[in-house]
Amino acid sequence: MSPDPARGTTIGLSGKRGSALSGNGLAVASMLTWAAGFPAAEILLQTWPPVALLAARLALAVAVMVPIWVLMDGPRRVLSARWGHAMVVGGVALGSGMFLLILAQKLTDPVTVAIIASCAPLVAALLELAAGTRRLRWNFALGVVVSIVGGLIATSALAPAQLGLGAVCAVASTALFCWASMATARDFPELSQTGRTTITFIGGLGMAALLVFVSAQLGMDVMPTTAVDAQQAGMLVIYALISMGLSQVLFISSVGRLGVALSSFHINVAPFYVMVIMVVLGEDWNWTRALGAGIVAFAVILAQDRGVRQVS
Repeated sequence: MSPDPARGTTIGLSGKRGSALSGNGLAVASMLTWAAGFPAAEILLQTWPPVALLAARLALAVAVMVPIWVLMDGPRRVLSARWGHAMVVGGVALGSGMFLLILAQKLTDPVTVAIIASCAPLVAALLELAAGTRRLRWNFALGVVVSIVGGLIATSALAPAQLGLGAVCAVASTALFCWASMATARDFPELSQTGRTTITFIGGLGMAALLVFVSAQLGMDVMPTTAVDAQQAGMLVIYALISMGLSQVLFISSVGRLGVALSSFHINVAPFYVMVIMVVLGEDWNWTRALGAGIVAFAVILAQDRGVRQVS
């Protein structure tokens, strides 16, 4: 028997295997929906300043998800939630991380961002070790290394456009996202997965509003440079509700079953999913990225604890 740190209950070996299977399935679904946002962002960033795109993305997600949250958890639980802590997790970490990710893609390209995101398993593992929720075992450490290698292979078909400030933003975004995801799954046990995601999105929206205000005061662009047409509206729906809202709910659910380190291994397969989406849109298939995705899948299997107890 072993303690499940996400739920604080005791489960058997068969239950743990079932949790791992469902957790990995949720992570795959999360990365598929997250990958859909990269092509959408490329279109939107042609006319949207990063700060405006962040605010619009979060505002649309919050507007849709808050009523769903209230229906699922009830008004009393919504009002009694840890709002102060949510503002820290959602605003300081998640909101800032999202802005830095958008800025990184604006300064570089999706491939560069995906390459740098391959450090997510390492960052997440260090966070879990520091929090005392994971013991460093050989199979997990090897899985981290193999996962990073697979992520680099999957994104090596195209050279990054540039590094510099964009790379710094991507690294900071990855670290903030890993911590925010771990805190979201851990610190709001009384809320549903939708509630945990929504309350931190509200904190992120507060940060986005602050960034818009500061940018406007500094004389920077805070509005799209062209009128928002039907195509942009559709891309925003994909970017806000599918690539962020649905993806984050699925990812937090996965973190609750696997831990943030193991769930984050799947981030390295995102470039492969982007490639699949682009193939559907008419691009060529790339076997290098397919190989990288296969290596990451092997790393996920290798790093599974297989009945080894995590530190509770």
